Amino acid sequence: MSASTNSADVAPLTPSQTKQKYSFNKLQKRLRRNVGKAIADFGMIENNDKVMVCLSGGKDSYTMLDILMFLKKIAPIHFDIVAVNLDQKQPDFPEHILPEYLDELGVEYKIVEEDTYSIVKDKIPEGKTTCSLCSRLRRGILYRTAKELGATKIALGHHRDDMLETFFLNMFHGGKLKSMPPKLVSDNGEHIVIRPLAYCNEKDIVKYSQAVQFPIIPCNLCGSQENLQRQNVKAMLQDWDRRFPGRIESMFTALQNVAPSHLADKDLYDFKGIKTQDSPVDDGDIGFDPPSFNNSTATVNNDVHIVNIMEPK
Repeated sequence: MSASTNSADVAPLTPSQTKQKYSFNKLQKRLRRNVGKAIADFGMIENNDKVMVCLSGGKDSYTMLDILMFLKKIAPIHFDIVAVNLDQKQPDFPEHILPEYLDELGVEYKIVEEDTYSIVKDKIPEGKTTCSLCSRLRRGILYRTAKELGATKIALGHHRDDMLETFFLNMFHGGKLKSMPPKLVSDNGEHIVIRPLAYCNEKDIVKYSQAVQFPIIPCNLCGSQENLQRQNVKAMLQDWDRRFPGRIESMFTALQNVAPSHLADKDLYDFKGIKTQDSPVDDGDIGFDPPSFNNSTATVNNDVHIVNIMEPK
C-alpha cells in the first residue's frame, strides 16, 4: 500500500480531538518553557554536566525526566542524563516497570537496590509518619550513587507547590522563613542539587502525566502518605487557589522578591548600623504606606523561545 493511500486512510481529527491536541500542545510548551527558564535563571545546568535525574516512579519525576530529555536535544550546550531509581524493596514493588520504560526511552539509567523498607518499618512505630526517616535514608544513598556515577548535578522533582508548602510549614511549625531552594549544595557539601520544576505548578504536571500516561508507581511503603501538617497546608493553598485566582502566583513571586530591611532578622540586615542621610534610600521607611499590589500574575512571557533557555558560559 502506497504512502498516499495510507495518508488518505487516516481519518481527520474531530473538533473535540483538535481542541484536545491544541490544549496538550499549550500545556507541554508551558512546562518546557518554565523548566527552561528555571534552569537559565538559577544556572542549574552547565556545559558538560552529567545530570542524575532521581526517578521515583511518580508524576513529578517522570515529567522532569521527559522535559530534560527534550531540552537536551535542543539546548545550545551539551549535558548528559542518567536516570536513577532507588528500589527500596517494598513488598509487591513492580520491579519491571521502570527498566522497561527507560529501555524504551533509550536513556542511561541505574536501579539502586537498598532495603530501606525494613529499616523504616523497624524504626518507626505503626501508624507514625515514615517520610522523615525514609527521606534521610534515600538522600544518603542518592548522594553516594551520584559520586559513583560521576554526576555533577542531582535533579529532584519538587515543583512550585512543593516549595510553597514547605515555606508555610517552616513558618507555621519551625519559626523560619525558609523554603526549598531551586538550587543548593547537598548536606555533605559534595553535590549540587537542582529542582528544574521550580516554576511548574502541580495542576499542570497532573494534567501532563495523565495525558502522556506515564507508568505511575505508587509508594506502598507508606500508602503514599504525607504528614498531616503538609496535608493541611496543601489543602489551604488549594482552597486559596480556587477562591483567589492569582494568589499562589503572587506568593511564589514573593519568594523571589525579599526585602531584608523590612523583616526582623538582625543577622541578615544591619539594623544597628543604619544612619540618616541627605538623599532618599531604597530601603527607607514605608511602614505608613499602604501595601502595594501587583494585579499581574507571575507567568512566564509566552514569547520566550525554548531554544534560548540555556546559554553556554
